[in-house]
Amino acid sequence: MSLGVLQAALAYAMWGLFPLYFRLVSAVSPLDIVLHRALWSLAFVLVVLAVLRRWSWLAEVVRRPRTLGIFALSALLLSGNWLVYVWAVNNGRVVDSSLGYFITPLFNVLLGYFVLKERPRRAQWYALTFAAAGVLWLTIFAGSLPWVGLVLAATFGIYGLIRKTAPLGALEGLTLETLLLAPLAASLLAWRMSHGGGSDSEMDAGLFALLALAGPLTALPLLLFAAGARRIPMATLGVLQYIGPSIQFAIGVWLFHEPFAGPRLIGFALIWLALVLYTAEGWLFIRRRPNGA
Repeated sequence: MSLGVLQAALAYAMWGLFPLYFRLVSAVSPLDIVLHRALWSLAFVLVVLAVLRRWSWLAEVVRRPRTLGIFALSALLLSGNWLVYVWAVNNGRVVDSSLGYFITPLFNVLLGYFVLKERPRRAQWYALTFAAAGVLWLTIFAGSLPWVGLVLAATFGIYGLIRKTAPLGALEGLTLETLLLAPLAASLLAWRMSHGGGSDSEMDAGLFALLALAGPLTALPLLLFAAGARRIPMATLGVLQYIGPSIQFAIGVWLFHEPFAGPRLIGFALIWLALVLYTAEGWLFIRRRPNGA
């Protein structure tokens, strides 16, 4: 279990540190970063599959149009999530992006209610009410709807729901998603370069190497998370999931000096209160079960 905690914590920490990486490549447009990320991620996972000699699943998937359709949808959600996140980081909205991953667990409760017909427990409804009040407060008193956080929570939450029921593991699923994205990404990147809209024509070797690093940086935390999630209880995983947005928030406020005071502080406080209630209730609920996990 201690190995699982370490693996999951490392995965969330890597995700939390992503703003530092995307600031290093901020000379490249967010769209081009996402296109490179898809292509370099594919290159990396193909190397991993070659080392592991794990190819049999691919022939089976090709014969299943429904599976291809499911992963085409998850690939679109993933790329949309990437694009909004990169745009937010490179436009001084890291705190807003952290909000999205703070509220993702609560958004998942709503997905369970509307899609899976699950019945939230009373304390979960209270947590959702506090979170909704926080979003409403940010919209009215902070002056704008926190759309970055809401879009990130929605895309990642729906993506997680699809992947939860999809028939492939983390490595195979990411491989298929990037395989489906690769033709579009390569074509769009080539078109942007030929029309002077891409960033590649002005890219030096150092920046190109940093973009290539997106491959392992994307795949490694996913693989660590998949390995860790198999070894630890969901209650523990539920607590660890806040490592990522907490690191993002700290980077946004203390390193990038994004504004955070007054109405924004109150709105976030309501959402954090919702998360404390949600996490504590989930932990107690699991502890009360006969097997304690």
